[in-house]
Amino acid sequence: MEREEGASPPAAPDTVGKEEQEDDLGYRLFPERNKNPQSFLVRSLFTYHNKCQVMLRMTLETNPYAQLLLEAMKQSGCTVFNDRHFSCENCDACVGGGFDSATSQIVLCQNNIHHQSHMNRVVAHELIHAFDHCRAHVDWFKNVKHLACSEIRAANLSGDCTLVNEIARFKFGLKGHHQTCVRDRAIRSILAVRKISKETAEKAVDEVFDACFNDLEPFGRIPHSKTDAKRAFRDFQNRDRYNANL
Repeated sequence: MEREEGASPPAAPDTVGKEEQEDDLGYRLFPERNKNPQSFLVRSLFTYHNKCQVMLRMTLETNPYAQLLLEAMKQSGCTVFNDRHFSCENCDACVGGGFDSATSQIVLCQNNIHHQSHMNRVVAHELIHAFDHCRAHVDWFKNVKHLACSEIRAANLSGDCTLVNEIARFKFGLKGHHQTCVRDRAIRSILAVRKISKETAEKAVDEVFDACFNDLEPFGRIPHSKTDAKRAFRDFQNRDRYNANL
């Protein structure tokens, strides 16, 4: 989940505790997930929705982080379609987006994403969750270590922790600062969607950190900038061509 500064659970049984169970899994942050979708005409009248759609299209067509992830998912048998797999919705003020594994949809918080650079980061972040969902048996709801691993990878590879973004947050550091940023953002994302203690979230992140931080698929490197991401995308395409010629 891209936290401002998830996923929807499978259907819960009809019990008094249903709302609490859903709330524990982050439903409260994405209130439109449980509503009937509005018609295209109604949605098109809202500026936020129009702006969200335009920025999304720009990201998918021009952003190398997103382009690489889309190609990797396609090769993994999980082709992403704009109209099917992205949804611009109003969300809680504390989040920018989320991944709904029940519907394989990425939720983009149209009321919180106001700049193209933010859209780029949110889409890349959530596409990494989608990629993990595609390639692995991720237990998003019962195994907090699985969630922690995907949050570590998303913070590490999406551009969340680039130097430019950290300076914009007035956070500076030298040796090890990237790792610190990744750890902190992974913990914050977990706490946003799970009602667990900070200590439990920190323990889950720390236990899987090394393995998940060093899992660089599909980039093959940590893309510290858009230039890095472009190189990674080019290398990914060349790797595919090389494998096709073997």
